[in-house]
Amino acid sequence: MTYHPKSDFMRVMIERGFLADCTDYQGLDEALAKGTVPAYIGFDATAKSLHVGSLIQIMMLRWLQKTGHQPITLMGGGTTKVGDPSFRSDERPLLGPEQIDANIAGIKQVFAKYLDYTTEAPNKALMLNNAEWLDGLNYLDFLRDIGRHFSVNRMLSFESVKSRLDREQSLSFLEFNYMILQAYDFLELNRRYGCLLQMGGSDQWGNIVNGIDLTRRVLDHEIYGLTSPLLTTSDGKKMGKSQNGAVWLNEDMLSAYEFWQFWRNTTDADVGRFLKLYTEMPLDECERLGALEGSEINAAKIILANEVTALCHGRAAAEAAEATAREVFEKGGVGDDLPTLSLGADEIGDGISFAQLVVRSGLAKSGKDAKRLIGENAVKVNDETCADAGRMFTAADLSPPLKLSAGKKRHALVELA
Repeated sequence: MTYHPKSDFMRVMIERGFLADCTDYQGLDEALAKGTVPAYIGFDATAKSLHVGSLIQIMMLRWLQKTGHQPITLMGGGTTKVGDPSFRSDERPLLGPEQIDANIAGIKQVFAKYLDYTTEAPNKALMLNNAEWLDGLNYLDFLRDIGRHFSVNRMLSFESVKSRLDREQSLSFLEFNYMILQAYDFLELNRRYGCLLQMGGSDQWGNIVNGIDLTRRVLDHEIYGLTSPLLTTSDGKKMGKSQNGAVWLNEDMLSAYEFWQFWRNTTDADVGRFLKLYTEMPLDECERLGALEGSEINAAKIILANEVTALCHGRAAAEAAEATAREVFEKGGVGDDLPTLSLGADEIGDGISFAQLVVRSGLAKSGKDAKRLIGENAVKVNDETCADAGRMFTAADLSPPLKLSAGKKRHALVELA
């Protein structure tokens, strides 16, 4: 990237590794240098929480506000009813209005920690819902006023659609409409709030360009698009997934301790890059920590875990998670903050097998996975290896609680409710 930006926001995006592409580097940079720029990212409400795959976008909005501009978080109350087909091999399950509203309520909890919605300053964050303008659309008017600006030939050429059709996988007319609705969002946000910039992952490039073209045609306004790289870890895994599934940002879906552990277990090669993207530590310190080797890199991973967890769950939660980890790993004890499975005596009955406990506590995905781990001597009960998947545990065995460990890094408590 050879462009040298005038604005603080573009400088941060480039230096910290947030920038994949931009529709007009100079035009956007000059607009940012001139005054407060409103910019948005859209989030469809497909679950009750976002996961860490969305954290790069959340941090972009946070930096936008920190550098004096106005972040707009757009909840997809309308578009979630259709589902984004981008780079998917199948159609998303359709959600009802009640489920979408419940998901939006869950997602809002995260943004309150990263953005300031309260200040009276010109860059106070806005949270909007595209159902506000999409739900009331008249189909014939929409086709006539908006649909006429879209070329089907061009829409078919976008990589997100083309890749699906090349694999001869069905693309419904419903999904095909998604990119038109997202383009219309940008038009409405520009018309209503003066929004000049849409940001998103690089898989959203086609949708963003559509919105820019539509706004130019209908309103004759100059607006911009900026994308972030689609992140994978250095070993090629998609960001946001762990061995046990999605790494959620809401604490009611993933404990602060498990969230902390995800970052503590970062691969050595990713530490410097993740410090730049997911914390606000000075760049030179991110680079210094990322360059450490051997046992020293573990100290950098603890700093990474603490800083990311402090932003998402608060400083106290980060410190509690670190204390629990030290208790578990260094002293062999039982931390206060470990994921805990509470079983009632009626659930246990005459006994529950070791394999079932491993699955129920979240240390294995299935009975087959649990038996494999146990067979490999990879699971411990109170720090002692147990190789009998069929061993039965009674209610009496769970008081005091059992500590289960899968490998060196994953632990859980099982207690009697």
